[in-house]
Amino acid sequence: MNRRDALKKTALFAGSAVAAPTMLSLLQACVKQDRLTWTPQFLGEDHALFISAFVDFLLPKTETPGGLDVKADIFIDSIYAKTYDEAGQKNVLAEIEKFNADCKVAYGKVFAELSPEDKAACFQAHEANSPKFPKNVWGSAVGPRESVGFYRSLKSTVLWAYFTSEEIGKNVLSYDPIPGEFKGCIPVLEVGNTWSL
Repeated sequence: MNRRDALKKTALFAGSAVAAPTMLSLLQACVKQDRLTWTPQFLGEDHALFISAFVDFLLPKTETPGGLDVKADIFIDSIYAKTYDEAGQKNVLAEIEKFNADCKVAYGKVFAELSPEDKAACFQAHEANSPKFPKNVWGSAVGPRESVGFYRSLKSTVLWAYFTSEEIGKNVLSYDPIPGEFKGCIPVLEVGNTWSL
């Protein structure tokens, strides 16, 4: 399984747990933003650079659009600006600064300035040491709910922003705004691509 396929499967689980109409309207508003003139609503320049670098490394442009192409970083800034309270916003800034401070200790630079190899090593370390999402049944958590930490929370939000964007929903995933007949029992191999609706 390649990285893009693994991310698609991860995003399906994460996206179903986080989806909300308010978030979708924020994402649609971000599509209209011009990257060249975009000014963060909440993040400072260093924090915005971190978010953009994180998004770009997690979902680089390949044969499909990358995370920056669908403006996932702008969407995340909008989430922080419009849906987080003051305490939550302060926590986000502190977590970004801590992430960058840890990168400086381990690699000598903040995350946005790391080489691709060091970014990969940083992601691997956080992947191994970050708490996992609780097990769920049909999108509902089973067992105690504990914080998954900043890294996994941000990663989940980036994936959700990416897979719920109009560009990916219409041009990468299978999209049929007016589906035909329902076929309830077909072989898995005939399902094909993941569906956006």
